[in-house]
Amino acid sequence: MSLNRSEQRTFDYLQGHPEERQYWQDKVRGFAAQLPIDAAATQIEAELWRYYEERSAVAEPFRQAARAEGLRRTSMRNLAEFLIRLWIEPKRPKNG
Repeated sequence: MSLNRSEQRTFDYLQGHPEERQYWQDKVRGFAAQLPIDAAATQIEAELWRYYEERSAVAEPFRQAARAEGLRRTSMRNLAEFLIRLWIEPKRPKNG
């Protein structure tokens, strides 16, 4: 899966900040437990963009990227789907 620059920046940040990663693991698992996977990905994608915007005001490397690239809405769908695959165990088919 290919992530855009904003998605990769967010993923790298989460990998380097365990408390943030744990927060997002809980959030992703919560959405996935309550919603069909496609709907969960849609919700997670929206939350990731809000997070990116918030981090752009206070944390590097987001702040630097926002200064250099601007803060135009960017899809976070690939990252949302990747996090679901990474952190959610696949549902096993029921034996019929």
